[in-house]
Amino acid sequence: MTAAPESRLLIDGVLTEARSGRTFPNVNPATEEVVGEVADGGVEDMDAAIAAARRAFDETDWSTNREFRTRVLHQLVDALDRHKDDLRPHIVAEVGCPVMLTHAVQLDSCIPDMRWDVDAIDRIEWESELGVHEFMGMRSNRLVLREPVGVVGAITPWNFPFMLNVSKLAPALAAGNTLVLKPAPDTPWSATMIGKIIAEETDIPPGVVNIVASGDKAAVGEVLTGDPRVDMISFTGSTGVGKRIMARGAETVKKVFLELGGKSANIILDDADLDGVAMGGMMICMHAGQGCAITTRMLLPESRYDEAVEKLAGAFAMVPYGDPTDMSNLMGPLVNRAQYERVLGMIDRAKADGARCLVGGGPATQFERGFFVQPTLFVDVDPDSGLAQDEVFGPVLAVIKYRDDDDAVRIANNSRYGLSGAVSSASLDRALGVARRIRTGTVSVNGGAWFGPDSPFGGYKESGVGREHGLAGFEEYLETKTVGLPAT
Repeated sequence: MTAAPESRLLIDGVLTEARSGRTFPNVNPATEEVVGEVADGGVEDMDAAIAAARRAFDETDWSTNREFRTRVLHQLVDALDRHKDDLRPHIVAEVGCPVMLTHAVQLDSCIPDMRWDVDAIDRIEWESELGVHEFMGMRSNRLVLREPVGVVGAITPWNFPFMLNVSKLAPALAAGNTLVLKPAPDTPWSATMIGKIIAEETDIPPGVVNIVASGDKAAVGEVLTGDPRVDMISFTGSTGVGKRIMARGAETVKKVFLELGGKSANIILDDADLDGVAMGGMMICMHAGQGCAITTRMLLPESRYDEAVEKLAGAFAMVPYGDPTDMSNLMGPLVNRAQYERVLGMIDRAKADGARCLVGGGPATQFERGFFVQPTLFVDVDPDSGLAQDEVFGPVLAVIKYRDDDDAVRIANNSRYGLSGAVSSASLDRALGVARRIRTGTVSVNGGAWFGPDSPFGGYKESGVGREHGLAGFEEYLETKTVGLPAT
């Protein structure tokens, strides 16, 4: 593999241009320049990809040959690791993420994490006995079999594209499914380059993995989510699109996994270390706030509110941002013009609603080009306002005052989302007690990191259905079959 990005689709084992011959531009959000053209997969390309995945599942031994799957998936992980320095500049160019993040969750850390799913092939209890049971005068033994779902349609967003692509690909394939991946049109290379590695450096059979990049989010996605040949949709993205996918999947009663939006609360109890709190609050600007689990609401106690706000303002004023290729920067641009304008619009509405903007609050005018927004700190935010209730997906923190622990829990749970959260206190027991009352899928206590390849991740309420990662995530890609046998 050369250092050049891959522009072609992967369909039935072949790297190919779109059947229409069309391409779409890949734009660098830091410079607004077109950095490449990518094959623009259409409805006919998606149809061919689904057909290939269906054939590979139904007509080969991929779903049952666990030893072979283990071997070729380790090939893939090894190849991705060899080429991570080829991948790195292209991920930075299309995502706009700081290069420092590619040495962690945007690239480097998620490659070895894939081995957890590959190794799970040997850990899963594929067949178990329940023992003898008497029913209607008949004594029977029962077997429980775990089998792959079938053809998986994976749809991924643009914020952490490589990580999310492999977070779906690894468990789906390790479980024995075949897959059609549709990446976000803003970040196609993070998928097409995986396709090139699969085609050229692994023995993964044709049709097992198909990658269809497309500049048309709606039409091609509608084909994938509605096609009866697809058994499951695994989607990460906005809650609005997730609702549409759930409705579309219902037409053919597909299994649906959804990892959706969040508006996570960071509860600072009145005995917490405020210096650490201020630096932690600043971290919501990482990758320009473009993360579903980022704690973009900070809840501060009345008794220490002014002190904490002063420290937060100082921390936000020091956020290093700008050129994403500079290792010293914590945040780069927003991913595209539409997101840039959306975030600025939400900032303007927050000001109109009466929230007080202490730091930032507009475009970063020091840059001649690029979709840069200033790190922005709002205080005195109404917990029922749009800024406190709606996902911004930008470098914007909403600070909310609370009276006591019960009030903090009430405000934190006053959300249609339930993805993540955090609690800080000088008392670990007190913080954990509050964490247990937060209705979210993950919670950080005193800075503890919940993320890992073996950690289930997902949300309550409108933050999703199901879990990604860990045993729970692996099992999303399995069906359960019970077989009755005459008892001997």
